[in-house]
Amino acid sequence: MVDDDRDVRAAMRAVLRSRGYVVFEADTASGAERELREHSPDLAIIDHCLPDGDGLALIGTLRRIDERVPILMLTGHASFELAVQAMKAGADNFLAKPTDSGTLAGMVQRLLGAVRDRRREMARTASEGRHQLDPFAGVSHAIRQLLEHAHQVLGSHMPVLIQGETGTGKGVLARWLHDHGPRAQEAFVDINCAGLSRELLESELFGHERGAFTGAATSKLGLLEVAHRGTAFLDEIGEMDAALQPRLLKVVEEKRFRRVGDVRSQTVDVRLIAATNRDLGRMAREGGFRSDLYFRINTIQLAIPPLRERLEDVPALARQVAASLGHGLEFAPDALRAMQAYPWPGNLREMRNVIERAMLLSGGAGPVRAMHLRFEASPAPAPTETAMTLDAVERRHVEHVLRIEHGNVDRAAVRLGVSRSTLYQKLKRYRDSDLESAGQRVALGADLGEG
Repeated sequence: MVDDDRDVRAAMRAVLRSRGYVVFEADTASGAERELREHSPDLAIIDHCLPDGDGLALIGTLRRIDERVPILMLTGHASFELAVQAMKAGADNFLAKPTDSGTLAGMVQRLLGAVRDRRREMARTASEGRHQLDPFAGVSHAIRQLLEHAHQVLGSHMPVLIQGETGTGKGVLARWLHDHGPRAQEAFVDINCAGLSRELLESELFGHERGAFTGAATSKLGLLEVAHRGTAFLDEIGEMDAALQPRLLKVVEEKRFRRVGDVRSQTVDVRLIAATNRDLGRMAREGGFRSDLYFRINTIQLAIPPLRERLEDVPALARQVAASLGHGLEFAPDALRAMQAYPWPGNLREMRNVIERAMLLSGGAGPVRAMHLRFEASPAPAPTETAMTLDAVERRHVEHVLRIEHGNVDRAAVRLGVSRSTLYQKLKRYRDSDLESAGQRVALGADLGEG
C-alpha cells in the first residue's frame, strides 16, 4: 500500500487487516519499489500523487519488477482520462478517494481471486493431466499403513518425498496430498524432471527474461511462480541435472530464485512434493545427488509399495482403473485370479494398459474374462539356460503364488483356480520329484567316490 497520507494509509490498513490481509506500507515511489522487492506481495495499491513521482510511472516500475502482481490505483483527483491512462499503463483497476471500506475490500478480493484463477488455469495447462484416482484403493495392510502416514502429514507445509517404483501412482498420491491439504484452493503444478533437457527444465521451473537466450522473445513465468501459494510436484527428481540442484535448494531454504537471464531475485511460497523411483539416499552418499538437497526434501517420506506386494488390492484397483477409462467394466472371477497371480512389473501403469486391451478384446459384451487379458511377456532366459518344460513353468507359477500367500494352501488354491486337493497333489508330486533328484545326486556322488 503506497500513499503519502498517513491517515489514509491507517484507514485502509484497518480495513484490510480486519479481513486477514498482511499489509506492507510505503509513502514514496522508491519505498514502494523496495517493499515489492523485499516482500513479493500479492497485490499493490498505489496513490497517483507521490512526493518523488506519480503513480503512472510507478506502475511501469512495479510491472518490470514483477508483472504477476495486480495493481489497484487510488487517486483523489479522479477523472475518466486518468482512469484510461492508468489502465493503459498496466493498472488492473482504478478507484477514486475517498472510498468506503466495503468497496475497497470487495475490489481487493476480486483482484486476488482473479490472480488465483489465472494461476490455477496455468497450472492445469502445465500439468500432465494425471487421472484422478484414489491412491489408497484396496484392503492390504501396506496401503492402509500408507493412508495412515499420509493423514499424519496432511496439514503440514513441509517438503514431502514420495518413493516408489515406476507406475505405482506417485503423482496420484501427490495430487491427493494437495487436494486434501491446506493449499487445496491454490495451484498444483506437475513437472517431470526426467522428460526435459537441463536448459528446458531450468526455463520451465524458474522462467526467463526476454532475450535471456535465442528465441526468448518475451519474458516467461516459471512453473514455481505459477505454483505460488500452492504445490509444486517434481516427479523423478533423481534425474534432475546437478547444475540445477543448488538453485532448487535455494527455493526450499530461502523461498527465493532468479529467472534465467535476470539479476533480481523473486520470492515464492510453494510446498514442494518430490517423487523418485531411485535410491536418493545412496545417490547422495555416492555423490550422484546433492546431500544437502536430499536432506531438505526428505523431511517427510512416504513409500508406495509395488503392486506385487499388495495383490489383494488388485480387484479394487482394476475396477477403479476401468472406471477412470470411462467404462463400468465387470471382471469375471477367472480374470481376477489371473490378475492376482501376475507380478505386475509395470505396476498400475501396466494394469491400465492390460485393461485397455481387455476392453477392446472383450468388445464390451459381458465381463472381462481371463482369455481377454494379455500380460507382458516374461523376459527371455539367458542364453546359458535351457528351455523350461511345461511342468517346470507350472511349478514356478505355483511356487510364486504360494510365496504371495505366505504358504497358505487354501488361499493359493483359490488364486490359482484349482481345488485344494488338486493343489496338494501337485505339491506332493513336486516334493517326491525333489526327493528322487536328491537320491540320484547322492548315488552319483557315491559312484564317484565322494563323501
